[in-house]
Amino acid sequence: MHSVVNMEKISLKIDGMHCGACAAGIQMLVSQMDGVKSAFVDYEGKKGEVEFNPAKVNKDAIVKSIAELGYTAF
Repeated sequence: MHSVVNMEKISLKIDGMHCGACAAGIQMLVSQMDGVKSAFVDYEGKKGEVEFNPAKVNKDAIVKSIAELGYTAF
């Protein structure tokens, strides 16, 4: 029997995106992080939504990885 994993969902405001390709790059990076189930970045809305397993990754790690690309997430 599988244990149910409580996924956490956060919304982030993301500053510094210049185009849709910026959003796609952030989305791809975050999606590939261990523990992240899904990521959606909206260039027009300057925001992102991430669903993740808090036992494997946390908001700080996600924000930090976005910052490493040169964007500000909060």
